[in-house]
Amino acid sequence: MFERFTRGARSTVKGAVAQAERAGAGSVTEEHLLLALLEQEGGRAAFAVTALGLHDRRASLDAAFAEARRRGGLTRADTDALAGIGIDLGAIVSRVEGAHGEGALDADRRSRRWSGHRPFTPGAKTVLENALRVALGRGDRFIGEEHLLLALTAKPGVVADVLAEHGATYTAVQRALYGPEAGRGGAGQGHAQAG
Repeated sequence: MFERFTRGARSTVKGAVAQAERAGAGSVTEEHLLLALLEQEGGRAAFAVTALGLHDRRASLDAAFAEARRRGGLTRADTDALAGIGIDLGAIVSRVEGAHGEGALDADRRSRRWSGHRPFTPGAKTVLENALRVALGRGDRFIGEEHLLLALTAKPGVVADVLAEHGATYTAVQRALYGPEAGRGGAGQGHAQAG
């Protein structure tokens, strides 16, 4: 699959590894892939990121990811579902952090590896696989950083939620990448979301 990656997509993957290393993370996550995409210059994905205003809201994105890590990686939907059955996740996080320190529920904080190799999490691998599905659905013979960006919005979880909170849904990204007609049942949307 990696032979189909464009130079920009390969740079994004390498950038995700560098993001994980800078954060001292034991593995490369979807968040690291997104942060690496935000650092890319030129190309379709960089254009879409800029058009959607994500560069201007980088601090807000970082804060949203930090809050999700504090919640142990649970999405807002997970938090709301727990609240619906009477479980106050905020109170639980506060008690755990009171006993074990701030960020105690951060899964990556608990499992840091200091070796030179950082594996990709199952979620990050799924994003890479879904990028292939997006590319095939569009009829592209390559996997570019734009396909990675679309795959990040299509995979349910914290990254897709944070992007959606910042106006970068699958449809919005697709329109920024391919124009206004792209959001109307465009190729690849169903394929990417199914994986």
